Amino acid sequence: MKNAEGGANPAWVVTEKKFSRKLYSKAVKEIVSVKEVKRTLAETRAKWKTYRKEIGLIGASAAIAWKPLNRTYELLTYTHGEKFIEKESVIKMDTLFPSTFNNYDYENDYIALLPHSPSPVFYGIRGGDVGELKKAMEMLETSEVERWIIYETNQATDEHLQRKKIEEVKPYESVIVKGKVEKEPFTIEGGHVIFSISNGAEIDCAAYEPTKGFRNIIKELKKGDEVVVYGGVRAKPFTINIEKIEVKKLVDVYKKVENPICKKCKKHMKSIGKGKGYKCPKCGAKAGENEAKYVKIERKIKPRFYEVPVIARRHLAKPLGDRVIYQL
Repeated sequence: MKNAEGGANPAWVVTEKKFSRKLYSKAVKEIVSVKEVKRTLAETRAKWKTYRKEIGLIGASAAIAWKPLNRTYELLTYTHGEKFIEKESVIKMDTLFPSTFNNYDYENDYIALLPHSPSPVFYGIRGGDVGELKKAMEMLETSEVERWIIYETNQATDEHLQRKKIEEVKPYESVIVKGKVEKEPFTIEGGHVIFSISNGAEIDCAAYEPTKGFRNIIKELKKGDEVVVYGGVRAKPFTINIEKIEVKKLVDVYKKVENPICKKCKKHMKSIGKGKGYKCPKCGAKAGENEAKYVKIERKIKPRFYEVPVIARRHLAKPLGDRVIYQL
């Protein structure tokens, strides 16, 4: 297979018997080994072939095992010639066909229809209403399309996610975990923003640089905020790569605006040290931290869902809002 030379590991599987949905579910949520898949292929007497490494058998077999609970569609176009697409027509199509999704990232001026690597695929339009996809394609101003096809897919279904307690989370899973912010957000080399949540156990969560402005939302979290984090789990470092986050409850945040005033000298006291209180420089009288004057700060984030921008969105991640309509 010529395209296998590019680094992919394609495979095909042919079977007369439908595989168990458990195989699909495990493949999208956890880790499935080639050995497990080969056992299924042998039991069902399936025919198969791989090109390069055998890992392609996992995806091919999982696709056969998929029994849709929810589904979306993708219209893929193909060409071997010049590839050109007019940005304004993408924006217009995105506006007029609300059942389509992940077409264009307005915040980052990014056309999300196009593949990331060299491919005979020209562009793809994803949507929940299969009847609108061809009309959406006809609205786009592009170079010549040689052929097109509509696939039924599991994109934007969130089927990869599973609710877990923090102590149950394992590397390479896709999870939903609830907890309180423990370590407040901080930025590391590369522009990645890290914080941790705890709920008995503790785990780091990350908004990586490709999530762009989403990192500014994460930076607003404070210790004690209650959140639900959705994302995939990296092994090293052991971290949840955030796809979206629900802010459930915000703690009150206060800012000190004035040191305590000495009752005797009527002068402002001086800080003894962080968390150690205050002392009058004239008479030596002392006061606690809580005797300073504080004002409540209005939080910039609110209790609601926040998601990464289109440019950083995974295929299976369901966008917020009502753009995805499942057809059963």
